[in-house]
Amino acid sequence: MRGAMLRDDPYADHEDRRWSRRDRDDDDYREPRSGPPWRKILVGLGIFAAVCFVLVVGFIIAALQGLPSLADLEDYTPPVTSRVHAGDGALVAEFAREQRVFVPIEQIPDHVKNAFVAVEDARFFEHSGLDYQGLARAVLRIPLDVIQGNRVQGASTITQQVAGNMLTGRAAACSGGIGGLFCALWTKLREGLVAQRIERVLDKERILELYLNQIYLGNRAFGVAAASLNYFNKPLSELTVSEAAYLAILPKGPANYQLPRNHDRAIDRRNYAISRMLERGYINQEQATEARAADLTVTNRLAGDQFVAASHFVEEVRRQIESQYGEDALYNGGLSIRSTIDTRLQLAAARSLRAGLESYDRRYSWRGPLGAGDPSGDVQAQLREATAPPQLSSWVRAMVTATGSGAITLTDENGQTGRLSDNDAQWAAQGARREASRALTRGAIVYAARATNGRYNLKQVPEIQGALVAMDPHTGRVLAMVGGYSFNDANGLNRATQAMRQPGSSFKPIVYAAALDFGLTPSTLIDDGPLAIEAGDGTNWSPENYSREYYGPTTLRRGLELSRNAMTARVAYEMGPERVLDYGRRMGVYGDDTSAVFALALGSGETTLMRMTTAYGMFVNGGRRIQPIIIDRIQDRTGHSVFRRDQRTCAECNAEWRRGMSAPSLPDTREQVLDAVTAYQIVSMSEGVVQRGTATVIADLGFPLGGKTGTTNDYKDAWFIGYSPDLVVGVWAGFDTPRDMGEGETGGRIAAPIFRDFMREALRESQPTPFRIPAGVRLVRVDTQTGLLPNAASTSTILEAFRPDTEPTRDVAASPFVFGGTDPIDPRVLSGVTASYGNERERQQEQRELQEQQSEDLGGLY
Repeated sequence: MRGAMLRDDPYADHEDRRWSRRDRDDDDYREPRSGPPWRKILVGLGIFAAVCFVLVVGFIIAALQGLPSLADLEDYTPPVTSRVHAGDGALVAEFAREQRVFVPIEQIPDHVKNAFVAVEDARFFEHSGLDYQGLARAVLRIPLDVIQGNRVQGASTITQQVAGNMLTGRAAACSGGIGGLFCALWTKLREGLVAQRIERVLDKERILELYLNQIYLGNRAFGVAAASLNYFNKPLSELTVSEAAYLAILPKGPANYQLPRNHDRAIDRRNYAISRMLERGYINQEQATEARAADLTVTNRLAGDQFVAASHFVEEVRRQIESQYGEDALYNGGLSIRSTIDTRLQLAAARSLRAGLESYDRRYSWRGPLGAGDPSGDVQAQLREATAPPQLSSWVRAMVTATGSGAITLTDENGQTGRLSDNDAQWAAQGARREASRALTRGAIVYAARATNGRYNLKQVPEIQGALVAMDPHTGRVLAMVGGYSFNDANGLNRATQAMRQPGSSFKPIVYAAALDFGLTPSTLIDDGPLAIEAGDGTNWSPENYSREYYGPTTLRRGLELSRNAMTARVAYEMGPERVLDYGRRMGVYGDDTSAVFALALGSGETTLMRMTTAYGMFVNGGRRIQPIIIDRIQDRTGHSVFRRDQRTCAECNAEWRRGMSAPSLPDTREQVLDAVTAYQIVSMSEGVVQRGTATVIADLGFPLGGKTGTTNDYKDAWFIGYSPDLVVGVWAGFDTPRDMGEGETGGRIAAPIFRDFMREALRESQPTPFRIPAGVRLVRVDTQTGLLPNAASTSTILEAFRPDTEPTRDVAASPFVFGGTDPIDPRVLSGVTASYGNERERQQEQRELQEQQSEDLGGLY
């Protein structure tokens, strides 16, 4: 029935067909087809490209943010080297974090500019800041550099290098790995963007100027001018094509072409630079051939003896500049510092001090070799590894290669061989007897100096230290200053200015100056006998003479000449310790922290060599105050004077010269701290120290000289402060940690010979000149024993200096050698009236000197 109904229903067939189709669809259901594979790849690449595009755009947008301003380039003031010159104009030192001498592009020779352009950026004058070919090459090489672990490199244009060096930083500074890769890309992008901005703002000449003054070229040099000086000791104007080509290869890696170590590599690369210059038409074939044939030799211009000798002086300059103007001004400001140093005297000072300290050291034990090696091996290689000899010495390192039959054979670092001198072998043997480790056995490494006869002299660095100061007594300008045997010991301690030591008897002239102003005269008799002075703490102070003997009544002059302690203490007792301290402070020897005690009279207070030398200068200059000066003038990088020591006005100094015009007169603004007559009396008395006293070792120089020795208790310090009419020199010697230097090691034995050796060189080109005698001095011949006018019993006399109305008197006709008045005294009129001590040779010598003085001009007396 249902079938009938279905057949009768008109919709039944349609419904059946619908359900049938649905069943078939269910049976034929499949997964949708994915399409061809290349379609997926394209889709993926598209997505990746879109992401990369977004990242690149973001990278560029980020890189554009905060780009440095070009104002720094438009107003470029790079760090410039500060330079220290001597009083004679010689360069003695430089201070810089980046050694640079800025030179305008107009003053840089064409062949120097062309060499750098040819090597670094041949299309510099053609591109707009980026060399796209070179940049593409560099980018493609980055992954290889990363894989190989190399530093990222590139072919940057000169403009890009300016941008990187001065504004953005360089990609070469990025480390390796993925992080280094992103760092390099970031830096290169910013560098290129800034380079293009630079090209739009600055012209090519200005860009090249910035580059040539900024680029690092090794050997402490930034910029071509500094490199020219540091490598060849030449200004830019004197550089050859060969030398300019060598400098042009250095930006890529100065260490790779360092001379003389990498000589062959440097020559090859330099020749490449010459070829590039020839290809670009910057030089012709003849110039190229000549440049290739030239050798390359560098000069270390700041390594000579005069620079080493000036080390302590330069360090003192550094301290003063840094304290006044700051570290940045000193190392970046390009200051021109005119110092007071005299390079000839400085070198003489260093050599004299070293020789004196070595002479002392030689009187004591040999302390043993530096080390030991194998004489059967490579002797020279072993010696090169040993500690280098001290600078300013002619010593070499040597090894004992044979011993026997009383002979010791040395082979030095230069390959020369010879025997040790007999005296030196004995010296070493004496040291070995004290301690076996000091013996010179085979393999021992020592310092030695080769003598002219081919033998060697044994050397050792002395343990004792010393200092020397030389000063102009009229201005206080320090002409030479050495603060120790070597600048490198004790971290550059300057013993001339920093070491506080007792001056000993070298302080006595100041005590005697106080006594002269107190009313005494050089002829006043003082009892040289035992005395005991209450020290104030319940004890007695009983000073003894060096000889431990007493000599009774002695003139003040002889007391100074022979450095009598007992009579000096008696003088101090009569005046009181406060007066002694007052004069010590007045002359700058002691400060406010020094107490007034009687022992000051014998130099128990602590002071420096510089202070003592300055005080003695006030004796020579007539009692005028001076202060030590090591800097005359300072100019900034533009040449403007920011400091000038002499502040006196001189309206006529820049006046146009006219015939008959006299030299301008400058006012003397120095404070009078000591009476001029008193100052001269001390000078005259101290001449006797040299002629007849504790410093006769100096007398053979043949110049008018004065001074005073000083030795402290237990021979811990040895001093000599002395002067000529125009130079005052102080010498100190002792151990850094005070200890006994040995019996008899006095100022006269250690310090005075150093003074003598220095003055021999300092006065080499001078003529003997008498000390200037101020107005008011009366010169009277007196008996050296009594201080009275001579009589028939007198055996020796001397021409003594007195203040008016203090000289011994009697009938003028019986004493024709009385001079006085208010006018300056011409020393030439004193011919024949100098001291006579019964020694015919001395009298003849004095007569010859006075005859020479009679032929001298009167100029300079006051």
